[in-house]
Order: sequence, then structure tokens, then C-alpha cells
Amino acid sequence: MTQQTASRRELTIDGRRLSYLDHGPAAGRPLLALHGHLSEGASFDGLAAELGPEWRVIAPDQRGHGDSDRADGYGREGYVSDLARLLDHLGTGPVVALGHSLGGINALHLAATRPATVSALVNTDAPVDLPHQDPGPLAFLAGFPYTAATREQLIAACGPVGPMVGPLLRPLPGGDGWRLPFHPQDTLESERQVHGDHWAQWLASDCPALVINGRTSQVLPAEQAAAMASLRPRTALVTLETDHFVQLQDPKGFAQAVREFLATL
Repeated sequence: MTQQTASRRELTIDGRRLSYLDHGPAAGRPLLALHGHLSEGASFDGLAAELGPEWRVIAPDQRGHGDSDRADGYGREGYVSDLARLLDHLGTGPVVALGHSLGGINALHLAATRPATVSALVNTDAPVDLPHQDPGPLAFLAGFPYTAATREQLIAACGPVGPMVGPLLRPLPGGDGWRLPFHPQDTLESERQVHGDHWAQWLASDCPALVINGRTSQVLPAEQAAAMASLRPRTALVTLETDHFVQLQDPKGFAQAVREFLATL
């Protein structure tokens, strides 16, 4: 495994900061890595290291996540517009678009609406048919505060999720406290808008694709993952012994699946 150096950079879009991590040499083949809800671009640090210098892994903190500013909306058009602006800014040409959960749905919409920007897709446990639920699976966020005077108070207020988000907390400007790496209400709005039928967009592109499914996924049933692969041309399926959080539970298996797919491109 080759140690990759990541640079933290930012792009201003309509007065709003979009922060991103740029791993590897500019001459590397570009891969856009998109995280899911409650996460951020740094979740792909391990993958970038596994892929080595051949690949330039660009991992944004998507709008409202990590070091990126909150946005007015969290629908597909806004997310995809941010990604297109980022790729235009970097001048990468077509990229492999890899995404987990929310990021996977954004990636397939990017490929559907801007096919010239995407040379291949890696869908990591992102369903294309996600029924509307009320309350949704992230309903527990409704009681979370966004800020607190101390890290300890904020971690405690997040209950069982506290240990997961603890390392990701950000200090407020001026040392006036700490904030979560996502806004609870923004995340609930984003989750609501990701529910629905994305089959048309999934089938709209014909670039090579890989679906990575966790065998015990709470989000992408095995039957749907199999249909996603069988109904879309040039699409392979890999199943790993994980739940929805594939790259966290099996980082080596995840990296191997991605690396083997990339070797076919």
C-alpha cells in the first residue's frame, strides 16, 4: 500500500464553500469519491492509499457535510451541480464516479445527466428504488443539537452515535464551542429527498459499472442489487460480508473489489 498525500482545498460556488480532498498526483487517473450521509470525503482516505499513485482520488465534502458550507437545498440537482462545477474547476476530463449510499445516488445522477463527465460508475450499496418512509431511518437525528460548548457535551448529546461522530467534530470560529460535521435538520431534508425511484437514471448511462452490495445491507436488498446488475449493460456485482457500511466493515475487501474493477477500464 502506497501512502497518498491528500491536499485540502476548496472551491467557492455561489458564495458557498465546497471543500474537497485531492489525493495523489495530478497526472493520476481521476476518481471522484462521494460519501454518504453522516460522513465526509476523508472516509475514502484508506481507498486512496490502496489505489496508489496511479489514481487521483478526489473526495469532496458534499454540500452541508464536513468542511463544506450548508446549502439552501439538498435535492439531486444541487448535489450534481456542485460535482459538475468541481470537475470543471479541476479540468479532470471524464472520471470514475464512485459513491456510497447518498454518494452513489448522486454519482448515478451525474452519469445520467452529464454523461460526458463519467467514464465508469462504482455504486457502493446505493439503492435505485428506496421507498419513502416516515419516519425515515435517520429520524433519530431530530433530537440532536448542531453545536455545544464542549466536545464532550456534543458527543454525549448524540447518544450511541457520539463515538462515531466524535473524531469528526469541528471547532466553531473563535473557539466558541463545537459543531457536528453535518446539520441534523439538513441531513433529514437530504434523506427525504433521496427516497424514491432512481431506476430511469441508473439505466440512462451505459458506461462500465460495478455494484458493491453488503450481504446484510439494511438499505440495498440483494434482489435489487442483482437486478441493478442484470438490467444494466456492462455492469458487474460484487457482494461483501458486510451491512450497508461496506467500506467501514471490510475496507480491504472493498478496496480489492474497486481495484479489480478499475483494472478492467
